[in-house]
Amino acid sequence: MLHVTFPDIVRALDAIRSKVPAAESHGCLCGALCVSNHYPFERWLDEIVPEEAASDLEERRAVLNVLFEDTVRALRGDEMEFQPLLPADEVGLEERAQALSQWCQGFLYGFATGQVVNSEEMPANVNEILRDLTYIGRASVELEEDQEEQEQAYSEVVEYVRAGVQLIHDELYSAREKPRPAAN
Repeated sequence: MLHVTFPDIVRALDAIRSKVPAAESHGCLCGALCVSNHYPFERWLDEIVPEEAASDLEERRAVLNVLFEDTVRALRGDEMEFQPLLPADEVGLEERAQALSQWCQGFLYGFATGQVVNSEEMPANVNEILRDLTYIGRASVELEEDQEEQEQAYSEVVEYVRAGVQLIHDELYSAREKPRPAAN
């Protein structure tokens, strides 16, 4: 469960002039946490906070830290509480779908730039979910007549992303635990 809302994170990132949208920044965090047990808060901030805004960060740091800690706890907990940070259902479907696409793009970025998991250690179901997240990250929505059907489809995709990311995190547990050789 997240103790901050999507608008809280949007305001925090806007205040520090981040070019990374809120959903994408959370996706980046989640991707990195899936491949690294020791992904520090400061490294995530380096990814989402522009250098020139570092001095403005202090007053926004607390809300970002709550998101970071809640996400770590949800992914690593036994309660299956993980949720991607996305706009609430009251927001238009087009905007929510765009945020979901950004979230998936951020996840793939964080996954790729986190501590590398060898491809031979990657279970087939993880590769399949990553491929699906790539497609979702490229998706767009064209509003049609049957809004209710589109809402249902969106909800199903969000649930797939939620469960898929939790599965990736759990499947890569042993790979994250293995010591990695030091880079030269």
